[in-house]
Amino acid sequence: MSFATVLPIWNAIQDRFHASMRKLPEADLTLELGSASIGYMLRHNAEVEYMFANWFFGKSLPEGLKLQTSGGPSASKAVFTNKEELIDLLAASNAYLIEAMRELPEEKWHIPVETAIGTSTPLEAVGRLMYHTGIHAGQISLIQKHFAVKENA
Repeated sequence: MSFATVLPIWNAIQDRFHASMRKLPEADLTLELGSASIGYMLRHNAEVEYMFANWFFGKSLPEGLKLQTSGGPSASKAVFTNKEELIDLLAASNAYLIEAMRELPEEKWHIPVETAIGTSTPLEAVGRLMYHTGIHAGQISLIQKHFAVKENA
């Protein structure tokens, strides 16, 4: 399995996630359960893609990128309410990760890499990212449904 095999699967998941996030009302970015808002989750998702590009694919983080969500939602005082900026960041992180995957030599896709979050091959890391995106997509949906139910009750 290599970039040519992974890319269509990755794109299918990302295309659906990005389309859903573009449909979000900007006002929903402040909705939260616990300490994580929808805006925070979008920013976090993009940052994790950048971090994985660095950790598992050896691509340096872009100059000037400030990681604001790596300490978790309770550690971040930042508020993420600009939908256009978040959508642009998600598109940029996705493109960055795809480029990192494209640049990885075929023989390195199955070699384990030690990182701050444990050891995985780049191929496994892509699976972890797909799972990560799905988790946050579900959380965002749950938050929206929770608030919709609350408002209609």
